[in-house]
Amino acid sequence: MSYPYYQIIEVTDAGPYVTRLVLCMPCPVDADGPDPAAFSVCVEIREKDGTLIHLPRFPRKPEPLLPNRAYRPVTAAYPSDPEGKRISGPSRYVTLEMPYGPMWDCSSALVPDHTGLNGHGRYILHDYRITALAPVGPGEDLTGLVFDRCAGVLNRKTERFQAGQSSHPEHPIRYGYFVPRRLDTPKPLIVYLHGAGEGGQDLPVVYSGHKVTELTEERIQDLFGGAFVLVPQCDTMWMDDGSGQYGDSGNSMYTEALRALIEEFMARFRCAIDPDRVYLGGDSNGGFMTIRMLRSFPELFAAAFPVCEAMPDKRITEAEIERMKDIPIWFTHAKNDPVVNPEETVVPTWRRLLAAGARDCHFTFWDRIVDMHGLFTGADGEPYEYVGHFAWIPVLNDDCRLDFNGQPVLCEGHPVTLMQWLSRQRRRS
Repeated sequence: MSYPYYQIIEVTDAGPYVTRLVLCMPCPVDADGPDPAAFSVCVEIREKDGTLIHLPRFPRKPEPLLPNRAYRPVTAAYPSDPEGKRISGPSRYVTLEMPYGPMWDCSSALVPDHTGLNGHGRYILHDYRITALAPVGPGEDLTGLVFDRCAGVLNRKTERFQAGQSSHPEHPIRYGYFVPRRLDTPKPLIVYLHGAGEGGQDLPVVYSGHKVTELTEERIQDLFGGAFVLVPQCDTMWMDDGSGQYGDSGNSMYTEALRALIEEFMARFRCAIDPDRVYLGGDSNGGFMTIRMLRSFPELFAAAFPVCEAMPDKRITEAEIERMKDIPIWFTHAKNDPVVNPEETVVPTWRRLLAAGARDCHFTFWDRIVDMHGLFTGADGEPYEYVGHFAWIPVLNDDCRLDFNGQPVLCEGHPVTLMQWLSRQRRRS
């Protein structure tokens, strides 16, 4: 006989991971909990139709393949409630904690599509088989018990978002959105534009492929006095100018459709959104689109925060620089970005804005992107170093504080983080 279990997914700096399993026990387990070594945990990675996944480790290279089956070690086991929260008394639920992150195969809840140009990420199925190898408590001997029926997947942070779709006739855009708890006064709107990997059809990927869910956390919401969060998803990539290809034209076939979506969303919450506090940001492809929108519709936004933005500077005219210079902008990039060359994008654009007289234009230029919060470590035990393109990690963690010259960014004479700075911006007449 087999028993059910729940999977718990947590959204981290490196994306969503299956971090814990909650076992539905046939009898209560003592408050002291079982020995973690009492469980064997095997997982197979499958498509949503149940087929085993066979993906290359590197894009557009057939070999080597990513593992699609693994044994995951258990680091802790304890009585819990059905959602994995530890409790002090006996329980019919036992939670197993497992190591996870970029160093652990078969722990990510997403896989990229390596077969196409876009590399869109998508959620996958984790098919677990958990076996009790030894007694799990002082009561009934449950050795040999098997848990292999998934009763549900809990991903609480993504559940904060609702889904919608714009009415644009040519390019209707799907989107996720978050509504702040209290609507006692008009609230700001944060629009976040995804990178190339988060496009496609799997909507939750746009706010959990990267930790965009952090914008809904209390510490960020409190800075803004509560804020709406709007996360659109395009079918291909924001850099698609209609050719279906990445290019350096500087144009996007989604420009008008995105403007229409933002205005439609604001009209839907007309009395709840402050039109003078609309903020636009995004990473990589989304950073490109941030600049594209500023070039065409600067009057819509109170401030912007492009991240590892991919807009070729050569495609921005002097007239557009003049229109953009009065918008408060905080750029973020890393010097060792292997995907988007900052010397062809953000660096010259930032310099041109300053030369044009931009008064509130900042640029945090990281040497490299490393784990700053003790979440992941590398094989050498040092903080894990991410690919240099991942500059959205310090942005969404609100770790950006320094300007290009290495000095703190000041607002009203006081040092501020990027999110603190953003929350104080209002559209200038």
